[in-house]
Amino acid sequence: MPLGDTSSYSSGHSILVATTRQRDARPGTYFNGERAAHLNYAEIEVGVPGSHVPGKIELAAKAPGNPKTDFVVERAAYLESENKFIDALNAELSKRPAGSRKVLLFIHGYNTMFAEGLYRLTQVVHDSRAPGVPVLFTWASRGKVAQYVYDTNSATAARDDLDRTIRLIFASHAEQVNILAHSMGNWVTVEALRQIKISGRLPPMRKLGVVVLAAPDIDIDVFKSQMRSFGKPNKPFYIIVSKDDKALRASNFIAGGQTRLGAVENTAELAQLGAVVVDMTDVKGNDSANHGKFAELAELGPELPSVLAGGIGDSSPAQAPGAVRGSLATIVTSPVRLLGGTVKVISNR
Repeated sequence: MPLGDTSSYSSGHSILVATTRQRDARPGTYFNGERAAHLNYAEIEVGVPGSHVPGKIELAAKAPGNPKTDFVVERAAYLESENKFIDALNAELSKRPAGSRKVLLFIHGYNTMFAEGLYRLTQVVHDSRAPGVPVLFTWASRGKVAQYVYDTNSATAARDDLDRTIRLIFASHAEQVNILAHSMGNWVTVEALRQIKISGRLPPMRKLGVVVLAAPDIDIDVFKSQMRSFGKPNKPFYIIVSKDDKALRASNFIAGGQTRLGAVENTAELAQLGAVVVDMTDVKGNDSANHGKFAELAELGPELPSVLAGGIGDSSPAQAPGAVRGSLATIVTSPVRLLGGTVKVISNR
């Protein structure tokens, strides 16, 4: 991920990084897949090409990349302390007007190299036109399919560090903190949130916005146990599922046949736990495993909250039997065309 010539690109995004990965001295690498003894921090500017297609990441065929056609790193610097990280976060927040000082915290999944997590967050922020400050929490995944057990243990080992990172963000000048986790990143995210909940030392929870669990690679019974610790949350967790997720099928096999949360069939049961389920089974994925469909929701941009809210509320007597609560008929007219399928939102709130 060497620095590219960024004299011409459509948009640049400043990404703040908190990571349990080791620093890597190789040019353009920054962090590798091995576990560090303590949190590391960085601030990285990523350019998105004008030819960018929503939902996709245009990777360079070779380094350093062409800013007209590829995602490229414009600028990168390590932040040498926790205080420097907070200073950088508050500096970015201060660039937003009061009422728009939000943070989007992203936690990536299994089999993800540092650059992949960085570029995925950039893509989501760019496509959604989100005004908040993007923060990447990246744990020590080796980015290899055969390293599932290593990655699982790395995610587990990162719980305390994610707990600390969440607390730092809540203690910043942010007015709202939104959390997006993908795949195995949901395991460490829900564990960290559970840990915060049972600690009795809660951060200012009025700042919590939405928590989105995308294609969560969590044993369904483990999730139910975690949710019992939370109780029914005041604000629902949004769980993005897809019954054709091949990556979660593989995880199901490795786990001895235990259903993964992101591929659960009984979505109504999740709704009973206080979640809002976003079923993307009928949406065509950009990846062959259908594991990254959540990235395509970003294309909806400012319309996304309305789409999600469409699943919340009482059913209308005029609705057909079995219809999703809160009709999406008008809201989803445009997204159906954009996403190439139907998004279903299921809620019991």
